[in-house]
Amino acid sequence: MASKKSQKRRRPEPERDVERTQWHASVADDTKKAILAIAAFIAAILLLLSYLGKGGLAGQGIYRLLGGLLGSGYFFAPIACVLMGFSFLFGSSRKLVAPTAVGGILFLFSSLGILNILFGAGTGGIIGGMVSVPLLKLFDFWAGLVLALGLFVTSVLLVFDIRLWWKRSQAYEEEGEETPTTETPAVPAGEPDASLLSRVEALISSRLAKEGAAPPDPPPVGVMASTPVPVASADQDTIMPVKSRMPKTHYKKPPFDLLQGDKGTPSSGDIRANANIIKRTLENFGIMVEMGEVSIGPTVTQYTLRPAEGVRLSKIVGLNSNLALALAAPSLRIEAPIPGKSLVGIEVPNRSIALVGLRSLLEEHAIQDAPQPLTVALGRDVTGSPVYADLARMPHLLVSGSTGSGKSVSIHSLVVSLLYRNGPEQLRFIMVDPKRVELSIYNDIPHLLTPVITDAKKTIQVLRWATKEMDRRYDLLSGFHARDIMSYNTGIGKDADREPLPYTVIIIDELADLMAVYPREVEGSIIRLAQMARAVGIHLIVATQRPSVEVITGLIKANITSRIAFQVASQIDSRTILDTAGAEKLLGNGDMLFLAGDTGRARRIQGAYVSEQEVKKVVAFLHDAIPPPEYEHEEEMFAGRAEGAREEHDALFTGLADDADIGDNDPLYDEARALVIDAGKASASYLQRRLRVGYARAARLLDLMENNGVVGPADGAKPREVYGAGSSSNAPADIHEN
Repeated sequence: MASKKSQKRRRPEPERDVERTQWHASVADDTKKAILAIAAFIAAILLLLSYLGKGGLAGQGIYRLLGGLLGSGYFFAPIACVLMGFSFLFGSSRKLVAPTAVGGILFLFSSLGILNILFGAGTGGIIGGMVSVPLLKLFDFWAGLVLALGLFVTSVLLVFDIRLWWKRSQAYEEEGEETPTTETPAVPAGEPDASLLSRVEALISSRLAKEGAAPPDPPPVGVMASTPVPVASADQDTIMPVKSRMPKTHYKKPPFDLLQGDKGTPSSGDIRANANIIKRTLENFGIMVEMGEVSIGPTVTQYTLRPAEGVRLSKIVGLNSNLALALAAPSLRIEAPIPGKSLVGIEVPNRSIALVGLRSLLEEHAIQDAPQPLTVALGRDVTGSPVYADLARMPHLLVSGSTGSGKSVSIHSLVVSLLYRNGPEQLRFIMVDPKRVELSIYNDIPHLLTPVITDAKKTIQVLRWATKEMDRRYDLLSGFHARDIMSYNTGIGKDADREPLPYTVIIIDELADLMAVYPREVEGSIIRLAQMARAVGIHLIVATQRPSVEVITGLIKANITSRIAFQVASQIDSRTILDTAGAEKLLGNGDMLFLAGDTGRARRIQGAYVSEQEVKKVVAFLHDAIPPPEYEHEEEMFAGRAEGAREEHDALFTGLADDADIGDNDPLYDEARALVIDAGKASASYLQRRLRVGYARAARLLDLMENNGVVGPADGAKPREVYGAGSSSNAPADIHEN
């Protein structure tokens, strides 16, 4: 009985914690740091007024107390407050509060210790004596002074995060080097250290970039070059890589000022009342639960509960509509169980939502310090935590959702994330936009291998080129005994005769438009790339707003295991994308379910928002910073019927689109006649396979051969009889049998 009473008494405690959590979550991080900065400045002013005798009774008490503790080093206290205030106010929004506070305290203690060591006991007050006396007794004067100075320098590093400034300065010093090895130590530099002037300019630039929230260079994995090296082979069929000529300069990444951060604060209503409603509703159906923590996300609030022993989770999931009615919510999503926890999560839409800005995600340490170059920002989960994913690990991504659900904005956020982390020497894009309105904004950015493609025929050609480029890269890796592109780029760092391979990301904005025109060719190329292109750094991002089995086929789903589903109309559409229900209960406006290839459960995320104006600013910055590429091999990439490659081109276009334009004089007649005579059989399907033409053209060739006496007439299901050579021209000839 006592234990039951104690449990009842403890139930309100989590609710009070929830209220405190909601209060803290409603205040933005920048606002919290601004408040701390104001408090630090006020403390510095009060300390100075107390010293001047203008602080009143409280000021006199503060001065007497600190005067005894700090001694002659009293002035170090307001200096420490001012330093912490500036760090809170102008420091990076990613910087935590605790390191700054610890650095300020350490600054005060080390300063007083140095004062006591240099000018004798008592000058640093009680605190100075606490620091200096152990140092002098254990290490003597000089060693103790060195240790105290070390603590002082450490405190300054903690307060101002100078480690990032030094890294930025070092990166900018490498601009003067001849070899474009701007972001990796693997490739040797081509010049000695920069001059004193360049170092001063680099330091000024780094500090301005720090104050302007410019991104620090993430630790790279390997260098990427803009021009892949062709395979050294005497084979005439070797595929020459398409390259766009780029000036080999340091890539200046766009500043974060071009993007916007989070906007608004989520409001979930009365959390305690909602938790009680959920509990009472389940109890009305005979399900006893114990309410747990509540997580407030940008779009939904997740209420967790622990069901009693013996309760089926399916019973809780089946009460979805009843819970939505009780909470007066438009829709609910029940996650049973929450992965990694013995809890059930009920996600209730917030009354007011928060806009997740891409800038706030890109400024986080998690992505700034990520070693993977293809790390992208997806959004924030139901707890408000940022979510990132590595495209190289996925290794391909399928994005689908109904119109207006946020699919196009998600594509833009992925592209901008990659642009902020990689220069054109590391990453290249091939963008396909059949709708002609979404991706055309990226035309002429230095990362493009070819202008944005809007034609279906060119899409087929570029996908075929990508498969050949994949084979060429595999030949390079095989000759170098490398397992993947990362090990290849790392291994050739000291080889001046080889250039690193850039990652290539192919983005198809609307797959349905391509599948409607060339379903076999598009599906075949996508499947082949999805199966094999991961190791050589070629990755696919395929998007569609029509989640049907005719577009998202079984083979495409089997080879693209990482998927994003936005709001869809029905549970069938959700199962088509994710193989599970749930996307039909999303709220739209970027609300998504992300299914990673290495996990079996979809994760709910509020996608990052980037507006069209922000994208235009980033594109304009890239245009101004780096000249647009010269697509010097574009004609080769989109060549028509090349010499020696007629079969491939005819299979795509000549055999399909040009069948109706061929009259009685067919240029393939002699070749078809020779094939029929050599094989001793004649049929339309046989000519289709051998000549790679359409059915209409194959049937017309048979009619011509019948008129010229090469084959006999059709006789039902029996095969045509092959007479002999007949006439080599298209004119009718007499039939002769020997």
